Amino acid sequence: MLGPLVFPIWLRLSLVLPLFALNLWVLRQLLLPLAPFPGLFVTAALIAFLLDIPSRWINQRLGLPRWLAIGVVAVLTVGLLVLAGVALVPRLIDQLGQLINELPGWLVAAEGWVSRLQEWASGRGLPSEFGDFSSDLLTRLSGVATQLSQQLLGILGATLGITINTLLVLVLAVFLLLGGDPITAGLARWLPDQWRELVVDTITGTFRGYFAGQVLLALILSGGQIAVFTLLDIPFGVLFAVLIGFTTLIPYASALTIVGVSALLALQDPRMGLEILAAAIAVGQIVDQVIQPRLMGSIVGLQPAWLLIALPIGARTGALFGFGQLLGLLLAVPVASCIKTLVDAWRELPFDPAES
Repeated sequence: MLGPLVFPIWLRLSLVLPLFALNLWVLRQLLLPLAPFPGLFVTAALIAFLLDIPSRWINQRLGLPRWLAIGVVAVLTVGLLVLAGVALVPRLIDQLGQLINELPGWLVAAEGWVSRLQEWASGRGLPSEFGDFSSDLLTRLSGVATQLSQQLLGILGATLGITINTLLVLVLAVFLLLGGDPITAGLARWLPDQWRELVVDTITGTFRGYFAGQVLLALILSGGQIAVFTLLDIPFGVLFAVLIGFTTLIPYASALTIVGVSALLALQDPRMGLEILAAAIAVGQIVDQVIQPRLMGSIVGLQPAWLLIALPIGARTGALFGFGQLLGLLLAVPVASCIKTLVDAWRELPFDPAES
């Protein structure tokens, strides 16, 4: 009697890839007609991951029932959001409106800088045939600024849709909090026994630690930038501080935001642009070198090169599956970290000669 047929590992891997790609295509075809619900569901899941940390702490330290701990955390979260909305959002909207009104003037100033640079280069016999290019670039930037301002004002005006989506996300997050453990256990039963605990612990630990740490870092960085920009009397300081702070949720995005904001302010006043560049870098370095290692530790464990690869893949995947590029960027790093942990664990498994 013949024993079980065993395929070589290279043949199994060559079969897995097309099957995996086919399953992804089927999943995309199922998710796209449901947009934007998949994105709202993933957002609710991320919020549930964040709120699960304080609710578990209250449940374990204070001895409150699970449902009551979740209720306390939900009430405190809503209260803090309302307080932030009352104290911060009107100021952000006011500064955003002022910035949109002043952008055309700043672009005219930039064109003047380009003209003076062209005259300086021409006077010294240097290549200076970039007037048409700079004019075209400034025209495009002006068009982008106009479109961006219209979109931002449209978003602010769509109060009803934003409110409904926000309420839907919060309700989903609460339900995921209440039923998170049974849902996780039910999904884990589909995994092989030897992988079940590792996969669940890796995903939950990485997502909770990463997003909790990143959100806390964003709040700390935003608060520090607001304090420094206020002392330096930087125009639109609150708006720029919050923008720089929360772009830290995406690796390297905060640095690009700092450079962009500094260049924008330098069009009006070069000294001011250098001040905001130096202040933002100083606050960012304090957060990165002192606070981030204590909060994040080695949760991600990815080399910078892998981060640069994971980010565009995450953005593209989010767009393909209807989650949105921004959500794809937010998920790219923890997902890549989970994949790395699981691949490392697979490589450490004992080698089976029968598979060679």
